[in-house]
Amino acid sequence: MADVVIYTTPICPYCVRAKSLLKQKGVAWTEIDVSRDDNERMALMARTKQRTVPQIFINGQHVGGSDDLYALERAGKLDALLAG
Repeated sequence: MADVVIYTTPICPYCVRAKSLLKQKGVAWTEIDVSRDDNERMALMARTKQRTVPQIFINGQHVGGSDDLYALERAGKLDALLAG
């Protein structure tokens, strides 16, 4: 199964939506809460050039946010990424 990392905050509805899709797929993930950790937030920004959450990585590949994850699902590409 894929190594999935999600940068989140507790009050983010898009984070909940992304995790819901992954849960439906039976995928485990590592969640990094950046809401109270400035170092993690800075690491996220350095890694993605983005300030928004969620930011999702599958096997080290940045796939973007919740909308991007759902776009991969609609395009039929998410399962292949998660299988790797």
